[in-house]
Amino acid sequence: MTAYVIVDIEVIDPVNYETVKKLTPAIVAKYGGKYLSRGGVTQVIEGDWQPKRLVILAFENSDHAKTWLNSPEFAPIREMRAKTAITRMVLTESEPDLIPE
Repeated sequence: MTAYVIVDIEVIDPVNYETVKKLTPAIVAKYGGKYLSRGGVTQVIEGDWQPKRLVILAFENSDHAKTWLNSPEFAPIREMRAKTAITRMVLTESEPDLIPE
């Protein structure tokens, strides 16, 4: 079952956050993740949610996503991110037959 990690990031230290942006993709890829969206223009089309920087990742399943998030390679980057941004993150799964090819 495909798992999606949706991250709303409010960058509070843009200079040092650049390091987080630079180092994260290789570790995401190592754990089988891929970016579906990364920091592009976000437009609210309904409701009052005002995301700052939106990132969407796809993993084969939720176990792979959690393994990436809690991996020893990502730990120092995660710590750096905590110092440079306010992060809200959710994990959601989708039945394979619900996603069009």
